[in-house]
Amino acid sequence: MTTSSLASPTQRRIVWGVRILLALAFVAAGAAKLAGAQQMVQVFDAIGFGQWFRYVTGLVEVGGAVLLLVPATGFLGGLLLFATMVCAVATHLLLIGGNPAPAVVLALLSGFVAWRLRPQSRPVAAA
Repeated sequence: MTTSSLASPTQRRIVWGVRILLALAFVAAGAAKLAGAQQMVQVFDAIGFGQWFRYVTGLVEVGGAVLLLVPATGFLGGLLLFATMVCAVATHLLLIGGNPAPAVVLALLSGFVAWRLRPQSRPVAAA
């Protein structure tokens, strides 16, 4: 059972709205990385791990977006994208500079979705 199954219809709609917005944002960001948008190439040059890392990050973002939209995997998508954005914030703060605020917002929203969709443990019946 998930938390969302215990929530009111309004709460479920809010979580779905956030999931859809996050999926759109991460598909756009991931597609820009995979397509080799000049700004993304420059950012990943500044990171210094090589352009392979841009492709991996793009695939993680697009894959996480898809996971968000599948009811059975929404928790995993939220968790994956939360971890990705925590790393993005750290990258901004420690390696490349720039404004980490967009990554912070995406991390908070992804974390919210993961928290709302987290698996709930079922009480074990006493024998």
